[in-house]
Amino acid sequence: MNTQKLTRQIGIAMLLGILVGYIFHSFAPDTQAAKDIASYFSLVTDIFLRMIKMIIAPLVFATLVTGIASMGDASAVGRIGLKAMLWFVSASIVSLLLGMALVNLFEPGVHMQLVLPSIAESSGLKTADLTLKGFITHVFPRSIAEAMAGNEILQILVFSLFFGAALGFVKGKGYTMLDKCLDELVHIMFRITDYVMRLAPIGVFAAMAAVITVQGLGVLLSYGKLIGEFYLGLALLWGILLAVGYLFLGKSVGGLLRLIREPIMLAFSTASSESAYPKTIESLEKFGVSKRISSFVLPLGYSFNLDGSMMYQAFAVLFIAQAYGIEMSLAQQLILLLVLMVTSKGMAGVARASLVVVAATLPMFNLPEAGLLLIMGIDQFFDMGRTATNVLGNSLATAVVAKLEGEQSTQETIQPAEART
Repeated sequence: MNTQKLTRQIGIAMLLGILVGYIFHSFAPDTQAAKDIASYFSLVTDIFLRMIKMIIAPLVFATLVTGIASMGDASAVGRIGLKAMLWFVSASIVSLLLGMALVNLFEPGVHMQLVLPSIAESSGLKTADLTLKGFITHVFPRSIAEAMAGNEILQILVFSLFFGAALGFVKGKGYTMLDKCLDELVHIMFRITDYVMRLAPIGVFAAMAAVITVQGLGVLLSYGKLIGEFYLGLALLWGILLAVGYLFLGKSVGGLLRLIREPIMLAFSTASSESAYPKTIESLEKFGVSKRISSFVLPLGYSFNLDGSMMYQAFAVLFIAQAYGIEMSLAQQLILLLVLMVTSKGMAGVARASLVVVAATLPMFNLPEAGLLLIMGIDQFFDMGRTATNVLGNSLATAVVAKLEGEQSTQETIQPAEART
């Protein structure tokens, strides 16, 4: 597939979606009518995302198992995992600190001066299971079939670690048939991905049209300052991540950015990390990252390295505190940072994950959970930016780990692969 052509098509689809959504929003007689119209656009988006989700589990399993089996020994898995986790933790801390610094600097919620809501008011989000105990238990699958059916990336990763290690052991004894079958499965899943991605512009168009039909362009103006400050924060975070990436990758970081622009745009327009996963792993392969590194680090990053989401969580919690005139000391904010570091891990499998994490965190600091209702209406616009940032952060992490392991090809090797697309 011509990635440059697809990127242009997605960009055009986004603009057309905004235009069509604005037209329907303008002519809809009332809010309910606008929601009814948007539901038809959402149907198209849901179908596209379902097609993406049907790819994820077999693709993650096959790439992980073949990658781990090719490593040969457990020490390599531990070494690569340690390097990845060091990057993930460092990036998470930077993201959270940046979000806190910006919301303290701009104080976007101070002017709202809202009255504290009654205890009965709630955001409606399910947060009971979002505890450290619940997370640790949830990491380990009761059934691999159940984990695959729910696209639980972290659970699939745990099973794949055991399966890949066992396959590597059996492979060393001379049994190679299953190894070859799984390798062929990877190629088949990439071909299916190629078919599904041809529908991406349609899915993107429908997603944008649905949001604007209901919200209208006015929502961008009403919350323009808040959205603008958040995206400024994302721009700064991008700059930090790319600068650190440059220290490890040198000038080739620009080549990586060009290769991942398509998955970034997909993630931005659909607000779904899953939609970007197949193309991200393909782009990393074109960049020269070995399959065994990308197939291990990237899925791990989907649970532990959500840079954009973490910055948003710090930003959202402090914004709500400011909106209700609740002062949070520096000590409280540092504790908040540690809480978010724990509660956000493994949240990729939770519906509306970042909102759920924020909703679960608010009561811990005596902040009104109903305050989340202030931003739920425009969460789609936040979600687009934070999801695209997650893709960038995971791509950089994977490329840097590959470089440290000596398994990232030189720029000269990348050019022919890029030219074949």
